[in-house]
Amino acid sequence: MFDRATFFRALLVLGFGSYAKKSSANILSSQNINEKLIYHNPLATPENIKGFVMEGEALVSFVDNRLQLQNKLDPSQGQKSNFVYWCPMHFPENIAITWDFYPIKQPGLCILFFAAQGKNGEDVMAKSLNRRTGEYGQYHHGDINAYHLSYFRRKDPIEIQLQVCNLRKSYGFHMVSQGADPIPNVGYAKPPYHLKLVKYENQITFYINGLKILHYQDNEELGKVLKGGKIGFRQMAPLVAQYSNLKVFELSEN
Repeated sequence: MFDRATFFRALLVLGFGSYAKKSSANILSSQNINEKLIYHNPLATPENIKGFVMEGEALVSFVDNRLQLQNKLDPSQGQKSNFVYWCPMHFPENIAITWDFYPIKQPGLCILFFAAQGKNGEDVMAKSLNRRTGEYGQYHHGDINAYHLSYFRRKDPIEIQLQVCNLRKSYGFHMVSQGADPIPNVGYAKPPYHLKLVKYENQITFYINGLKILHYQDNEELGKVLKGGKIGFRQMAPLVAQYSNLKVFELSEN
């Protein structure tokens, strides 16, 4: 029998409990921060994705003026069927990223990589770095560093039963924050969902439709705070998802 009380206690422990312990350190709520739009991509036509770099194999199309991504390889191939799609821009340290998200078909999983650079400060597209093909280990135990925001996690049965968003830091597979995911499964979803990720100095906060989902203060226990870098969209097969209205704002204090 479904026990609602147990379910919501679990959400508190996994998501909002971890957030509550860290929210007092959130300087974004106590400072007046300016947002300056430095990148806007509607992700509506093939022209909009010129310069984007695909790692792995995927089907890229446009439906109703939205970028649609899905796996090209059979999910039975495991990690080889997953992929990462990199935006070509190099972004500064203090940014807010917003985009509209449309879950179309599950199971599967979405990740946004951000502040991604080579371990020695190289561009993630540098030829000196090892070739990557979408297998997750290449991104958390390879030759790049990044933060990994996983949202709409519907790959494994436990992820479908208890839905959370995770924030990890690499090099390594370090879970640093977790929060409850309010987006329902595809059959009940009413997209678009407006996602916002804020990275300011050592603070990272993630919102869905204005609701704060998780927060992390990077105190460098797991290595130096990651600065500027690229962002990339990752999907795990056989998820089908659509994206639109990608914006990046540079943040500065008054």
